[in-house]
Amino acid sequence: MAVAHDVEMESVNLSMERERKEELEEEKLGEYGDGNYPPNSKKVHRIVSKWMLPEPARRTYLERANCLPPPVFIISVSLAELAVFIYYAVWKPQKQWITLDTGILASPFTYRPDKREEAWRFVSYMLVHAGVQHIVGNLFMQLVLGIPLEMVHKGLRVGLVYLAGVIAGSLASSIFDPLKYLVGASGGVYALMGGYFMNVLVNFREMIPAFGIVRLLVIVLIIASDMGFALYRRFFVPENGSPVSFAAHIAGGFAGMSIGYTVFSCFDKALLKDPRFWIAIAAYLAFVLFAVFFNLFLSPAN
Repeated sequence: MAVAHDVEMESVNLSMERERKEELEEEKLGEYGDGNYPPNSKKVHRIVSKWMLPEPARRTYLERANCLPPPVFIISVSLAELAVFIYYAVWKPQKQWITLDTGILASPFTYRPDKREEAWRFVSYMLVHAGVQHIVGNLFMQLVLGIPLEMVHKGLRVGLVYLAGVIAGSLASSIFDPLKYLVGASGGVYALMGGYFMNVLVNFREMIPAFGIVRLLVIVLIIASDMGFALYRRFFVPENGSPVSFAAHIAGGFAGMSIGYTVFSCFDKALLKDPRFWIAIAAYLAFVLFAVFFNLFLSPAN
């Protein structure tokens, strides 16, 4: 017991020493770096770097960190989703907002198995949500997780991961749930969570060990509760009920754990030169080609 206690105290001391070292490095950067860099902005970037990056990459990030461009992708997507929800909740007649029914199934954005030739629906379905819980949960997660990710990795990479999850979600739903309509941005949200989860898992010892377990547990809890809600809506809500697919959640998560992990782990490196990225892209394209073939020739929706 005494040995275990000594090891634990040593770990705490090392963590405190590392924190102090990072603070001194930040002060040095502020003293010799850009004098116009706002102190509050430096503090925000320092917190973001601790949550999003392993320790070896943090100094490089803090040396070049800025808010230009700002996280416009996640904010723009979130505003678009909120605007579409308000349109169908307010300007279309609804009995209540908990579960929208009127309008969204006939929306030109919704994925419908009988209109699969309208290819934009495989992406645009992310703009439509089935109710208050649905959109609040998705907006909360993609803003809380997506904005820090975009501050570190910028909009192009975050957008790549998000849209990869959205497309994987609709294609997976068309295979495993081929007769159901589909709405919601859960595929993109799960892609962000999958990429972040893999980064925390792989770099666990370097990403604040004291909080690493808490972060993993929070992600697992959110995923478990959201998946449980999606499964409930799919199998226990009456027929023609809420068009929320569990397959889209799972496929988005896998897209994040493959493409998202390689993208988010290539901080400050040329993404196109990383062989892991091309392996993930090849696997993703193979899935897309199979899904297209299935929809053309094998789908029960035909």
